[in-house]
Amino acid sequence: MTANAAEPRSGTALTIVTPANGKSALASTRRALAEEVDWSIEAGAEGEDRDSYSMTALADVTDRSLHAALARFTAGASPAALAEAYMDWAMHLSYAPGKRMRLMSKALRKTMRFANYLARHAIAGQGAPDCIEPLPQDHRFNHEDWHKWPFNCIYQGFLLQQQWWHNATTGIRGVSARHERMVEFASRQILDLVAPSNFPLTNPEILAHTVASGGLNLLHGWQNFVEDAERTFSGKQPIGSEDFEVGRDVAKTPGKVVYRNRLIELIQYESTTSAVHPQPILIVPAWIMKYYILDLSPHNSLAKYLTEQGFTVFMISWKNPGPDDRELGLEDYRTLGVMSALDAVNAVVPDQKVHAVGYCLGGTLLSIAASAMARDGDDRLGSMTLFAAQTDFSEAGEMMLFIGESQIAFLEDMMWEQGFLDSRQMAGAFQLLRSNDLIWSRLVHDYLLGERRRMTDLMAWNADSTRMPFRMHSEYLRKLFLDNDLAEGHLEVGGKPVAVTDIEVPIFVVGTERDHVAPWRSTYKINLQTDTEVTYLLTTGGHNAGIVSEPGHGGRTFRVHTKRVGEHYLDPERFLNEATRKDGSWWPEWVAWLQQRSDPPGAVPAMGAPAYPPLADAPGIYVVEE
Repeated sequence: MTANAAEPRSGTALTIVTPANGKSALASTRRALAEEVDWSIEAGAEGEDRDSYSMTALADVTDRSLHAALARFTAGASPAALAEAYMDWAMHLSYAPGKRMRLMSKALRKTMRFANYLARHAIAGQGAPDCIEPLPQDHRFNHEDWHKWPFNCIYQGFLLQQQWWHNATTGIRGVSARHERMVEFASRQILDLVAPSNFPLTNPEILAHTVASGGLNLLHGWQNFVEDAERTFSGKQPIGSEDFEVGRDVAKTPGKVVYRNRLIELIQYESTTSAVHPQPILIVPAWIMKYYILDLSPHNSLAKYLTEQGFTVFMISWKNPGPDDRELGLEDYRTLGVMSALDAVNAVVPDQKVHAVGYCLGGTLLSIAASAMARDGDDRLGSMTLFAAQTDFSEAGEMMLFIGESQIAFLEDMMWEQGFLDSRQMAGAFQLLRSNDLIWSRLVHDYLLGERRRMTDLMAWNADSTRMPFRMHSEYLRKLFLDNDLAEGHLEVGGKPVAVTDIEVPIFVVGTERDHVAPWRSTYKINLQTDTEVTYLLTTGGHNAGIVSEPGHGGRTFRVHTKRVGEHYLDPERFLNEATRKDGSWWPEWVAWLQQRSDPPGAVPAMGAPAYPPLADAPGIYVVEE
């Protein structure tokens, strides 16, 4: 008998046949069984084997809700991502006997160094040199009492152990670079948690204060802790923030809101000079921060400083998104933010090029918008300035520890439940990057020493954080951080890809030496992405304090170098050696650069325009929304 291959299968019965070509019946049976299984799967796909819609939805809701609940206890960190990193490290270390032998050797040598130090200290007393020095940025053991017995033994032993764990978590062949950084970072956080400086009985400074005050420092510290906890759980600002009210003490540079949509308010600042340069300045802050970081107190307000130098200044103030804004995406922020603001600026100051300025992620968004404008022949920009802003995220520093498929999926589930990323959840990740400065030093100073640090305008601004919409945060984490689409030419705007290399206007870039959010070597990569003139300036300070660097601010220095069209690339290390080093604030250097690319001062423009009449006094309403 033979089987008709074209005969339709109308049932589930299987007929075993003897093939005409003489092959074994067993082989034919196996083929027939395989065909029957394939057919059963195809039939089931349209029927009973397909999950119902309700079951799919229930499974999705269950998983997302569980992840969102876990995120409340992990500060948004994915347990699976950390477990994966530690498994990678542990597996490779387990079959690296040579590495383990080296670690044992290091442990023995460090033990001998420590024993030798103890012996020398017993003979020479405090004159004995330390066997290990803290890192330059580690100020936990600066107090002179740390050099007295037994505290010298405690902190020297801790530093040796900290060094050994760094060796144990790095340099293992086969471990991915990202997993190595995650394990080293997590191990460092654990060690920082148990550091002897964090406990009263092992911190000589705390013990001295306790004896001198009769224990009142601990009582005052407990009161500080209870007060801070109550304010945190009730959603109030930290104590002292009331001295920096928006519009009264900070963000008080005079101006008008001349445009408003569902995402931004555009502020036009009043001119303070009798004549201004025709080309206006449009500043695009990051949407993850309140704009007045660039308009703090009158003495350190960049907006005020620019108006005093004869410029017409516009500033975007982003709306603090809520659950209803969950579907706002990266393209919405470009069109409703940068492009809408640019249209308003062109209406108020017509027929003039615009000096566009972007800060942090606002600079990244501005770079995307400028790339799309260059691609489409829109020549309204006269120059572009980026403050601590990245256009290539391949070396985005320790922030990349929180960026991976597992981590992003975990964050997406957390945001899916509430529609946005809460400001406190985002602040926790930034604090971990500088846990010694932002967490543990505060614990020691405020709660164990019982002394309140004086609130500053920058600290009050930092506590006045914002939220981020679900879709926007997910898109920029995936497209910019994870996939690096902007640098690789894959990011689409208006259905077509954009590239930073299309930008032809001169660019001024500011990086900061101690930036944990946008490391300066990452911001420096724009020199590789464009053929236009790029002036790169590296200043002292961090991501925020380095930018808020007004003239007269003590201890500031900066390096600056211009790569002109046609000149060869200068790598970061050569830049450090060859760039011109200057003392003081970098603000005058930038203003001089803007003035060279602006026409002589002329008439002061009116506030607003017929199509963009003033709506309210600065700072507007969006910046004060909680």
